[in-house]
Amino acid sequence: MDIDNSTRHSISERLRQHGITPTYQRIEIAAVLFERMEHLSAEQILALVNERHAEASKATVYNTLKLFREKNLVRELVIDPARIVYDPNTTPHHHRYDVETGELADIRAEDIRVVGLPELPPGVETESVDIIVRTRQRRGQAGA
Repeated sequence: MDIDNSTRHSISERLRQHGITPTYQRIEIAAVLFERMEHLSAEQILALVNERHAEASKATVYNTLKLFREKNLVRELVIDPARIVYDPNTTPHHHRYDVETGELADIRAEDIRVVGLPELPPGVETESVDIIVRTRQRRGQAGA
C-alpha cells in the first residue's frame, strides 16, 4: 500500500522540523514507523518498507534509523544484545518486556518513580533514563 500525498507531505514536514532532508526512502521508512506507532526492529522496518515497493537496502534502513535517532525522531531500545527496536514515541515513557512472548508495551513515565541517580563526572549531564521492566508468567500458575 502506498502512502497518499497529504501523508507524504506531513512526513516531509516532520523530517524537515528535525533537520532531516526528506528523500523518498526516508519518507517511506518514517511512514512505516509513524503510521504503525509500534516498536519495530530494523529488519521488520525493512520488510514493511519493501512491501510498499520502496526497494530500500538494509544499509539504507540502518543509516536512516541512526539519523532518526540522532535527530530525536525515534528512540532506540536495546531489549537484549540480540534485539534492538525503534520506538517512534519520543515522549518520556518506559517499557514492559515479556521475555517469554517478546511483547513490548509502553509504561507511562508517571507510573515509575526514580529516586536518586548516581553522581556524574564533571561536565556530564543526564540525557534520559530508560527503564525496561522484564516480566514472565509465574511458574506453576494456571494458564502458564
